[in-house]
Amino acid sequence: MSSQDIPEENLPAEQGAAHGAVGVADEEHPFADPGLPPHEHRIQDVDERAAKRSERTVALMFTVSMLATIGFIASFVAIDVDTSVYIWPLGHISALNFALGVTLGIALFTIGAGAVHWARTLMSDVEVADERHAIEASPEVREKVFADFKQGAKESVIGRRKLIRTTMFGALTLVPLSGVVLLRDLGPLPEEKLRHTLWSKGKLLVNMNTNEPLRPSDVAVGSLTFAKPEGLEEHDHGFQNEIAKAALMIVRIQPENIKDKRELEWSHEGIVAYSKICTHVGCPISLYEQQTHHVLCPCHQSTFDLSDGARVIFGPAGHALPQLRIGVNDEGYLEALGDFEEPVGPAFWERG
Repeated sequence: MSSQDIPEENLPAEQGAAHGAVGVADEEHPFADPGLPPHEHRIQDVDERAAKRSERTVALMFTVSMLATIGFIASFVAIDVDTSVYIWPLGHISALNFALGVTLGIALFTIGAGAVHWARTLMSDVEVADERHAIEASPEVREKVFADFKQGAKESVIGRRKLIRTTMFGALTLVPLSGVVLLRDLGPLPEEKLRHTLWSKGKLLVNMNTNEPLRPSDVAVGSLTFAKPEGLEEHDHGFQNEIAKAALMIVRIQPENIKDKRELEWSHEGIVAYSKICTHVGCPISLYEQQTHHVLCPCHQSTFDLSDGARVIFGPAGHALPQLRIGVNDEGYLEALGDFEEPVGPAFWERG
């Protein structure tokens, strides 16, 4: 059924100037103004049953979007990350990635398809010509813009088509939940892991280079030695994560040169053990100046005084390096007397 088959009295009233007006070219205006083509009415403009069908179609697309978003969340919760499926012609792929991609794609596509179908079948499609004007808007132009906006909102039928409005708001409300759920996939929750390392009472200090337990005689005055906890090996699965928290710097300072009382109590014969991880952004500290007992982080030049509680004397680091309390066991090897009493590395929100 076309607009030509509809009695003229049933057609919606035309808006604005007549369509199809053709100007006449002359010397002053060498190009004729063809005007706008005649407006052809859609079936939805004259048949409410057709408009209702379009409304239900748009609402169905928005509803499918909501269901797909729920499927996205359910897939994220229910499907194991190691599960794989065979999809021709892709072969064996991750079932979780496939489910998330399909459901999110459907959710976004049906919102777009529903909006396009709504605009093409139910919103007004009358073309309106307007004169060009200066960039700066006059009060009259602003009033006209607001009036046009209100007219556009009215012609979008969003106020009259409640089914479309309700399902659209539902779809647009649920889709952002997909992004919220994805935030959970950033990794396992840290729980208390950031507050603890592998150091504990009785753990031997093992030289990182020789892989042998350290004796006090192995640490000379003015030297810098790096150590790890006993039992941590490079071939272990979580070696990098654990060494990033447990790496130690060991230096020997004459006891009379140690300014901090607690540092002296936690040392053994002037041997002090501090975290090797800079408290700025977590770089490994490796530069030691034996005359001043200062250590320097090579990344951003944070400088710490190991003779005075490893306090920050220069650079962007926010707090001193954590110290590990050490002693000597019955066999004469250096051992930890517990874990660090504060989190190592950069500051995080739990500190406050």
